[in-house]
Amino acid sequence: MKEERETVHVVVYGAEIKCASCVNAPGSKETYEWLQAAITRKYGEERLHFQYYDIHTKGQVGAEGEIIHQLLDEELFYPLVLVEGEIVGEGNPRLKSVYKALEGYGIQQVSNP
Repeated sequence: MKEERETVHVVVYGAEIKCASCVNAPGSKETYEWLQAAITRKYGEERLHFQYYDIHTKGQVGAEGEIIHQLLDEELFYPLVLVEGEIVGEGNPRLKSVYKALEGYGIQQVSNP
C-alpha cells in the first residue's frame, strides 16, 4: 500500500476533438464525468479531488506541461487518467485500474458497487 493521503487527486487530460483511433469511444470530457460519477458512487467524495485539463487550452494552472507535450506528440493517448501523478489509464481507461490505484492510497468503499 502506498502512503495514505488526506486528499487523493484524480486528474484526466483530454481534448474535445477525438483522436482518429477513438472515433467510436466516448469523448474525454464524457469519460472524465463518467469516472467522477463512478468513483464517487463507490468511494464518496470526502477525500477525492477531481481535475480535468484540455490539452489544447493554454495556461491551465496545475496542468503538467510535459504530459500535455507527450499527448500532443501522441506518445501517450487521451483521455489520460492519473491518480496522484501516476498514470492508471489511457485511451479507454478501465475502472478496475483506477479503483486499485485509489485503494492503494487508502481510499475505502462506502457502499456496495
